[in-house]
Amino acid sequence: MSWWKPLVVILVPPLVMLLLQVVLYQVVGLIEGSDDPMSADFTPLKLLAINISIGAAGVLAILLLVRTAKVPWRSLISFPRTFDARRLTYYLIAAALLVGAGIGVVALVAPDSPGWTAVGVTGTTIGVLVVTVLSTPLQSAGEELMFRSAVLPAAASWVRAVRPALVVGLAVSGLGFAVVHGSTDPWLFGYYTFIGVSTGAMAIISRGIEAPVAFHVANNVLFGIVNTVMADGEPYAIDRSTDSGDASLLILGAVNIAMVVLVWLRERRARTTSAG
Repeated sequence: MSWWKPLVVILVPPLVMLLLQVVLYQVVGLIEGSDDPMSADFTPLKLLAINISIGAAGVLAILLLVRTAKVPWRSLISFPRTFDARRLTYYLIAAALLVGAGIGVVALVAPDSPGWTAVGVTGTTIGVLVVTVLSTPLQSAGEELMFRSAVLPAAASWVRAVRPALVVGLAVSGLGFAVVHGSTDPWLFGYYTFIGVSTGAMAIISRGIEAPVAFHVANNVLFGIVNTVMADGEPYAIDRSTDSGDASLLILGAVNIAMVVLVWLRERRARTTSAG
Protein backbone atom coordinates (compact mmCIF):
# COMPACT_ATOMS: atom_id res chain seq x y z
CA MET A 1 0.00 0.00 0.00
CA SER A 2 1.39 3.43 -0.97
CA TRP A 3 2.61 5.57 1.93
CA TRP A 4 -0.14 8.18 1.47
CA LYS A 5 -3.08 5.78 1.56
CA PRO A 6 -2.91 5.19 5.35
CA LEU A 7 -3.12 8.97 5.77
CA VAL A 8 -6.48 8.92 4.00
CA VAL A 9 -7.75 6.26 6.40
CA ILE A 10 -6.33 8.10 9.43
CA LEU A 11 -7.49 11.63 8.58
CA VAL A 12 -10.66 11.47 6.50
CA PRO A 13 -13.07 9.59 8.85
CA PRO A 14 -12.46 11.86 11.89
CA LEU A 15 -12.90 14.94 9.70
CA VAL A 16 -16.14 13.55 8.25
CA MET A 17 -17.27 12.72 11.78
CA LEU A 18 -16.67 16.30 12.98
CA LEU A 19 -18.38 17.79 9.92
CA LEU A 20 -21.38 15.49 10.33
CA GLN A 21 -21.63 16.39 14.01
CA VAL A 22 -21.69 20.11 13.21
CA VAL A 23 -24.40 19.62 10.58
CA LEU A 24 -26.52 17.40 12.85
CA TYR A 25 -26.07 19.83 15.77
CA GLN A 26 -27.49 22.60 13.61
CA VAL A 27 -30.46 20.41 12.69
CA VAL A 28 -31.00 19.54 16.35
CA GLY A 29 -30.76 23.24 17.23
CA LEU A 30 -33.57 24.02 14.80
CA ILE A 31 -35.73 21.21 16.17
CA GLU A 32 -35.13 22.20 19.79
CA GLY A 33 -35.24 25.94 19.15
CA SER A 34 -31.83 26.34 20.80
CA ASP A 35 -29.99 29.68 20.84
CA ASP A 36 -26.69 27.81 21.10
CA PRO A 37 -26.83 24.58 19.09
CA MET A 38 -23.10 23.95 19.66
CA SER A 39 -23.33 23.97 23.47
CA ALA A 40 -21.75 21.03 25.29
CA ASP A 41 -24.93 19.91 27.08
CA PHE A 42 -26.16 16.46 26.03
CA THR A 43 -29.84 16.64 25.22
CA PRO A 44 -31.35 13.40 23.88
CA LEU A 45 -31.20 14.59 20.25
CA LYS A 46 -27.65 15.94 20.59
CA LEU A 47 -26.44 12.68 22.05
CA LEU A 48 -28.15 10.80 19.22
CA ALA A 49 -26.47 13.11 16.68
CA ILE A 50 -23.05 12.40 18.18
CA ASN A 51 -23.60 8.65 18.25
CA ILE A 52 -24.84 8.53 14.66
CA SER A 53 -21.91 10.60 13.37
CA ILE A 54 -19.32 8.41 15.10
CA GLY A 55 -20.98 5.19 13.98
CA ALA A 56 -21.05 6.43 10.38
CA ALA A 57 -17.39 7.47 10.56
CA GLY A 58 -16.43 4.00 11.77
CA VAL A 59 -18.12 2.37 8.77
CA LEU A 60 -16.46 4.91 6.46
CA ALA A 61 -13.03 4.08 7.89
CA ILE A 62 -13.55 0.37 7.16
CA LEU A 63 -14.73 1.08 3.62
CA LEU A 64 -11.73 3.32 2.95
CA LEU A 65 -9.25 0.70 4.15
CA VAL A 66 -10.99 -2.03 2.16
CA ARG A 67 -10.78 0.15 -0.95
CA THR A 68 -7.20 1.39 -0.50
CA ALA A 69 -5.61 -1.82 0.79
CA LYS A 70 -7.73 -4.28 -1.22
CA VAL A 71 -8.49 -6.43 1.82
CA PRO A 72 -11.76 -8.22 2.73
CA TRP A 73 -13.76 -6.25 5.31
CA ARG A 74 -14.21 -9.37 7.42
CA SER A 75 -10.45 -9.55 7.98
CA LEU A 76 -10.63 -6.11 9.62
CA ILE A 77 -13.19 -7.40 12.13
CA SER A 78 -11.37 -10.58 13.11
CA PHE A 79 -8.46 -12.52 11.61
CA PRO A 80 -7.52 -15.32 11.05
CA ARG A 81 -10.61 -16.55 12.88
CA THR A 82 -14.22 -15.50 12.22
CA PHE A 83 -16.24 -13.09 14.32
CA ASP A 84 -17.36 -14.78 17.55
CA ALA A 85 -20.59 -13.58 19.22
CA ARG A 86 -19.85 -15.71 22.29
CA ARG A 87 -16.56 -13.88 22.75
CA LEU A 88 -18.40 -10.57 22.50
CA THR A 89 -20.94 -11.64 25.14
CA TYR A 90 -18.26 -12.95 27.50
CA TYR A 91 -16.17 -9.81 27.25
CA LEU A 92 -19.23 -7.55 27.56
CA ILE A 93 -20.21 -9.15 30.88
CA ALA A 94 -16.63 -9.05 32.16
CA ALA A 95 -16.15 -5.44 31.07
CA ALA A 96 -19.42 -4.36 32.70
CA LEU A 97 -18.27 -5.85 36.00
CA LEU A 98 -14.84 -4.21 35.80
CA VAL A 99 -16.15 -0.79 34.72
CA GLY A 100 -18.90 -0.94 37.34
CA ALA A 101 -16.29 -1.64 40.00
CA GLY A 102 -14.18 1.27 38.73
CA ILE A 103 -17.14 3.64 38.89
CA GLY A 104 -17.85 2.48 42.43
CA VAL A 105 -14.28 3.13 43.55
CA VAL A 106 -14.28 6.60 41.97
CA ALA A 107 -17.57 7.38 43.71
CA LEU A 108 -16.04 6.40 47.04
CA VAL A 109 -12.61 8.05 46.86
CA ALA A 110 -13.15 10.97 44.45
CA PRO A 111 -16.88 11.71 44.10
CA ASP A 112 -16.31 15.30 42.95
CA SER A 113 -13.96 14.41 40.08
CA PRO A 114 -16.57 13.26 37.51
CA GLY A 115 -18.70 16.39 38.02
CA TRP A 116 -21.67 14.51 39.46
CA THR A 117 -24.14 16.75 41.31
CA ALA A 118 -27.27 15.00 42.62
CA VAL A 119 -29.72 12.29 41.62
CA GLY A 120 -32.59 13.67 39.58
CA VAL A 121 -35.08 12.18 37.14
CA THR A 122 -36.97 14.32 34.62
CA GLY A 123 -38.22 13.87 31.07
CA THR A 124 -34.77 14.89 29.85
CA THR A 125 -33.19 12.25 32.07
CA ILE A 126 -35.42 9.51 30.66
CA GLY A 127 -34.80 10.66 27.09
CA VAL A 128 -31.02 10.70 27.50
CA LEU A 129 -31.09 7.29 29.19
CA VAL A 130 -33.07 5.77 26.32
CA VAL A 131 -30.71 7.25 23.72
CA THR A 132 -27.69 6.12 25.75
CA VAL A 133 -28.82 2.51 26.01
CA LEU A 134 -30.02 2.23 22.40
CA SER A 135 -27.42 4.21 20.44
CA THR A 136 -24.23 4.43 22.51
CA PRO A 137 -23.27 0.86 21.51
CA LEU A 138 -23.31 2.12 17.90
CA GLN A 139 -21.01 5.01 18.86
CA SER A 140 -18.64 2.74 20.80
CA ALA A 141 -18.46 0.20 17.97
CA GLY A 142 -17.90 3.04 15.50
CA GLU A 143 -14.88 4.32 17.41
CA GLU A 144 -13.41 0.83 17.60
CA LEU A 145 -13.96 0.23 13.89
CA MET A 146 -12.34 3.57 13.12
CA PHE A 147 -9.29 3.40 15.37
CA ARG A 148 -8.67 -0.30 16.01
CA SER A 149 -9.95 -1.99 12.82
CA ALA A 150 -8.84 0.73 10.39
CA VAL A 151 -6.33 3.26 11.77
CA LEU A 152 -4.21 0.70 13.65
CA PRO A 153 -3.48 -1.60 10.68
CA ALA A 154 -3.26 1.36 8.28
CA ALA A 155 -0.54 3.03 10.38
CA ALA A 156 1.19 -0.32 10.99
CA SER A 157 1.52 -0.78 7.22
CA TRP A 158 4.22 1.91 7.18
CA VAL A 159 6.61 -0.56 8.89
CA ARG A 160 7.54 -3.99 7.57
CA ALA A 161 8.78 -5.74 10.72
CA VAL A 162 5.81 -7.09 12.68
CA ARG A 163 6.57 -5.93 16.22
CA PRO A 164 7.68 -2.38 15.31
CA ALA A 165 4.62 -2.17 13.05
CA LEU A 166 2.34 -3.06 15.95
CA VAL A 167 4.01 -0.40 18.12
CA VAL A 168 3.49 2.23 15.41
CA GLY A 169 -0.12 1.14 14.92
CA LEU A 170 -0.86 1.28 18.65
CA ALA A 171 0.80 4.68 19.02
CA VAL A 172 -0.97 6.30 16.07
CA SER A 173 -4.39 4.83 16.89
CA GLY A 174 -4.04 5.71 20.57
CA LEU A 175 -2.96 9.30 19.92
CA GLY A 176 -5.59 9.73 17.21
CA PHE A 177 -8.26 8.52 19.62
CA ALA A 178 -7.11 11.08 22.18
CA VAL A 179 -6.96 13.92 19.65
CA VAL A 180 -10.55 13.49 18.44
CA HIS A 181 -11.78 13.72 22.05
CA GLY A 182 -10.51 17.28 22.05
CA SER A 183 -9.21 17.54 25.60
CA THR A 184 -6.60 20.14 26.55
CA ASP A 185 -6.10 18.62 29.98
CA PRO A 186 -2.92 16.50 30.34
CA TRP A 187 -4.60 13.96 32.61
CA LEU A 188 -7.52 13.46 30.24
CA PHE A 189 -5.38 13.44 27.10
CA GLY A 190 -3.13 10.83 28.66
CA TYR A 191 -6.12 8.78 29.79
CA TYR A 192 -7.73 8.82 26.34
CA THR A 193 -4.40 7.78 24.80
CA PHE A 194 -4.14 4.95 27.33
CA ILE A 195 -7.67 3.76 26.50
CA GLY A 196 -6.71 3.74 22.81
CA VAL A 197 -3.55 1.73 23.43
CA SER A 198 -5.36 -0.66 25.80
CA THR A 199 -8.20 -1.44 23.41
CA GLY A 200 -5.67 -1.78 20.61
CA ALA A 201 -3.81 -4.34 22.71
CA MET A 202 -7.08 -6.20 23.30
CA ALA A 203 -7.68 -6.38 19.56
CA ILE A 204 -4.16 -7.64 18.85
CA ILE A 205 -4.20 -10.23 21.65
CA SER A 206 -7.64 -11.60 20.73
CA ARG A 207 -7.15 -11.18 16.95
CA GLY A 208 -10.54 -9.54 16.70
CA ILE A 209 -12.70 -6.58 17.57
CA GLU A 210 -15.02 -8.29 20.08
CA ALA A 211 -13.04 -7.48 23.25
CA PRO A 212 -12.37 -3.78 22.54
CA VAL A 213 -15.95 -3.21 21.38
CA ALA A 214 -17.31 -4.94 24.48
CA PHE A 215 -15.11 -2.87 26.78
CA HIS A 216 -15.92 0.38 24.97
CA VAL A 217 -19.66 -0.32 25.04
CA ALA A 218 -19.66 -1.23 28.73
CA ASN A 219 -17.56 1.82 29.62
CA ASN A 220 -19.57 4.36 27.64
CA VAL A 221 -23.03 3.00 28.46
CA LEU A 222 -22.38 2.68 32.19
CA PHE A 223 -20.73 6.08 32.49
CA GLY A 224 -23.48 7.57 30.34
CA ILE A 225 -26.14 6.16 32.66
CA VAL A 226 -24.40 7.38 35.83
CA ASN A 227 -23.65 10.82 34.36
CA THR A 228 -27.29 11.19 33.31
CA VAL A 229 -28.81 10.09 36.61
CA MET A 230 -26.35 12.23 38.62
CA ALA A 231 -27.06 15.43 36.65
CA ASP A 232 -29.99 16.46 38.87
CA GLY A 233 -32.48 16.08 36.04
CA GLU A 234 -30.61 18.41 33.68
CA PRO A 235 -28.65 17.66 30.46
CA TYR A 236 -25.10 16.79 31.47
CA ALA A 237 -21.89 17.94 29.80
CA ILE A 238 -18.43 16.37 29.77
CA ASP A 239 -15.77 18.91 30.75
CA ARG A 240 -12.54 18.28 28.83
CA SER A 241 -10.95 21.68 29.39
CA THR A 242 -7.61 22.27 31.09
CA ASP A 243 -7.58 21.25 34.79
CA SER A 244 -10.70 19.11 34.36
CA GLY A 245 -8.81 15.85 34.95
CA ASP A 246 -7.00 14.58 38.02
CA ALA A 247 -5.31 11.54 39.53
CA SER A 248 -8.64 9.73 39.96
CA LEU A 249 -8.23 8.74 36.31
CA LEU A 250 -5.56 6.31 37.49
CA ILE A 251 -8.39 4.22 38.93
CA LEU A 252 -10.00 3.98 35.50
CA GLY A 253 -6.59 3.29 33.99
CA ALA A 254 -6.31 0.29 36.31
CA VAL A 255 -9.67 -0.94 34.95
CA ASN A 256 -8.21 -0.83 31.44
CA ILE A 257 -5.17 -2.83 32.56
CA ALA A 258 -7.40 -5.39 34.27
CA MET A 259 -9.38 -5.85 31.05
CA VAL A 260 -6.22 -6.32 28.97
CA VAL A 261 -5.00 -8.97 31.44
CA LEU A 262 -8.38 -10.70 31.37
CA VAL A 263 -8.35 -10.81 27.56
CA TRP A 264 -4.80 -12.19 27.56
CA LEU A 265 -5.69 -14.94 30.04
CA ARG A 266 -8.89 -15.87 28.23
CA GLU A 267 -7.25 -15.99 24.80
CA ARG A 268 -4.28 -17.98 26.07
CA ARG A 269 -6.66 -20.52 27.59
CA ALA A 270 -8.65 -20.69 24.36
CA ARG A 271 -5.53 -21.31 22.28
CA THR A 272 -4.25 -23.94 24.71
CA THR A 273 -7.61 -25.74 24.58
CA SER A 274 -7.66 -25.58 20.78
CA ALA A 275 -4.12 -26.93 20.53
CA GLY A 276 -4.94 -29.73 22.94
